[in-house]
Order: sequence, then C-alpha cells, then structure tokens
Amino acid sequence: MRNGEWLQRLLYFLMAVLSTYIIYKGGQVLSREADLSGIVPDEWKRGLEDAAVQTYAPAYSAAVKGGGDGNWISEWMEQLVPIYTYMAERQAEEVTETGAGEDAMESGSGEETGEGEAGKEETASGKALETEDGHQTETPSEQAAEASASGRSGISPALLGQLSDFDYLLNEYFTLDAGTTIDGELLNAEELLSEDLSIEKNPGVPQILIYHTHSQETFADSREGVIEDSIVGMGETLAELLREKYGYQVIHDTGVYDLVDGVLDRSAAYDYARAAVQQILKENPSIEVILDLHRDGVEGEKFVTEINGKPASMIMFFNGLSRDNQNQPLTWLENPYIQENLAFSLQLELKAREQYPGFTRNIYLKAQRYNLHLRPRSLLVEAGTQLNTVEEERNAMEPLADLLDQVLTGE
Repeated sequence: MRNGEWLQRLLYFLMAVLSTYIIYKGGQVLSREADLSGIVPDEWKRGLEDAAVQTYAPAYSAAVKGGGDGNWISEWMEQLVPIYTYMAERQAEEVTETGAGEDAMESGSGEETGEGEAGKEETASGKALETEDGHQTETPSEQAAEASASGRSGISPALLGQLSDFDYLLNEYFTLDAGTTIDGELLNAEELLSEDLSIEKNPGVPQILIYHTHSQETFADSREGVIEDSIVGMGETLAELLREKYGYQVIHDTGVYDLVDGVLDRSAAYDYARAAVQQILKENPSIEVILDLHRDGVEGEKFVTEINGKPASMIMFFNGLSRDNQNQPLTWLENPYIQENLAFSLQLELKAREQYPGFTRNIYLKAQRYNLHLRPRSLLVEAGTQLNTVEEERNAMEPLADLLDQVLTGE
C-alpha cells in the first residue's frame, strides 16, 4: 500500500474516532441533571473538542499548550489540524485575560469584616479603599510610592505612568549597546526616581571629584598644547561653576592616563585612572560624587543646541552595566552601585529634558564598568564631539552644573 493511501485511511479512522467520542461525551453532558444554563455554548463545544484532542492526540495538545518538546508528532499534527492551534492559543489568551481580571477584581474589592463601614478600609492589606459613594481609590501604599517618585524627581504622575512602561522607558530615554542588555527589574522607573541622591552640602570638605580618563580629547578649534581648550579645560570650567555658583568643594584631577611615553595609548587608561582615583578617595573619604568627563568621538557628527541664547554642545550620560548581551553578569567587573548610577543618570536626564530641551542625548548603556563602581553617584559624561567648538563645549558646562546641583540638593 502506498504511503499516501495509508495516511489517508489513518486520517479517516482518526476522524471517525474523534466524531464518535464527541457524540458520546456530548450525550453524557446533556444527560446530566446539572443546570447548564450558565455554560456558554462556545465554551461548551470547545471543551468537548479539547477533551477529544487531548485524549487521542496528547503529544500535539501538550506541544500547543507549551508542555511538549516539539517532536515530529506535534509538528505533523500542527500542520494536519491548524484550526486546533488557533483554538488552543485563543483559549490560553482568554484564560490569562480572565485570570488577570479576576486578580484585579479581587484586589480591588472591599471585604466586609462585621465592623460596619470601617471594615471596608484595609489600608494595611494593600486593597483599594472604598469611599462613601462606592468608588475606589488607590491604596495609601500606591499613593505614597507615586508621590515619593514624582516628588523627588519633579515629574508629573502622567509622565511617571509612561515611564513605568519598560519598553517606553528604554526606547525613549536610553540607547542600548549591542554588547549588553537590561531588564525591567534593573530599569524600574519608580525605583530609580525614588532613589534619594541628595547630599548634605558641606563646603568645608571635598564632596565632588572630576577627572578625565581621556585627558587628550580636544575640539574642532582647540589650540595645540593649550589645556584650557581641551576636555581638561572643560573640567576646570565645570569645577569653578560648582565651587563659585553652587558652593561645593570640588577636586579636579588633571592627571594624564592616556599617554604612554608621550604617545597616545588608551589601552590601559581606565586602569591607570582607577588607581589614581582610588588614591584620591583614600585621601578624601568625604567625596560622594565622581564625574569622569569626556568628549565623544562620532564620525562626521556634531551635536549642538542652544541654551539661553548661546550655542552649547549636547551631552550624553553613560552607564556601564557589568553584564553581557545574554544578561549574564561580568563577574570580573563587579559594580555594587549600578542602580544608584542609573538613577543618577535618569534623574539628570529628566530634569534636562524639562528645563533644557534638546540639551541631552539618550543615556548610553554599555557592558563594561568604566570605573563607575568606586562610589554611588558615579557618572561618565560625554560632552559634544570632536567637531564641536571650544565655545560650545564651555557653554555646555553651565546647564550641566545646574542639573547636578538640582539632583544633589534634591530640588
């Protein structure tokens, strides 16, 4: 017998068995004395069909519902009976939606406790409060969390609602390098915006350190050999603003970490810089904020905007996540302050978008650590590119200093 004829007869046999089973099970249901008025006809029929398929094609049923291993039988049945795939997927979706709805209804219901109307207000249990007119409000814990996040960050509840969407937050505010990844547990807007990054200002001791891993970075019209025209000169401008206008004591480290025997060599710049910064922190344990100020290098790109009527380079906050693109930690680059540093960047970014629109680029996320593990409130900042002018770079330091002060004072 040819394979095609054998398969055809097998299909006829299966169809006959399934039809007989459906009729038999249907007769059993109809013969019951139970009240069937509450059963939706479509659900009843689907249940019978499911029972038949699960009985005579268990491998396929398990595969469709996620319990199989995707063997050849399930693949064959998927092609043979595609309508069941659709039905099973729809049922799974409806069960998920129904379950979510029931959970929401249960968590939102006031429970009678026999103590009069007061029994409907369960502030400690997390259930929604029921007001006199029967409407429900947010729980105190939900209100407190939202007020805390929006209060510290100065953003509206509406924007906070948008930021609670992980995909929206990631796509609108961050650029994710291909070598790393991030999830909603780490990139949680409510937690990041609730992080209190303020410090108690004390001009009597150093609290801010500014340094430059790549001290040799210059700009389009920088004069050769003039430190004031380099990224180090921009660091001094920022330090002076933080000292004179905002009252911080700032250490500006002008050490060179990307020259070896007079030749530009950045292969070990972060190692050299780390050793120097650790020594500074040892000598000045009062330091609470560390800024590594860079100039970005983007081929053919110049990022410039206008702030208070003056051209200013755009800046970009940068975070190292110490994890690869498979969401595995880079254990040799441990960083206990990833969340605090993400919070620092995000709070600065939100304030910048509100007060200096167009001043910042998306926060860049990359796999390595970049010495951001030495303190919470550690930040790597990219100011402009090689095509920006010295004037544009210097003008960018004013709004940057203002943003830093706002976050550090909790305004």
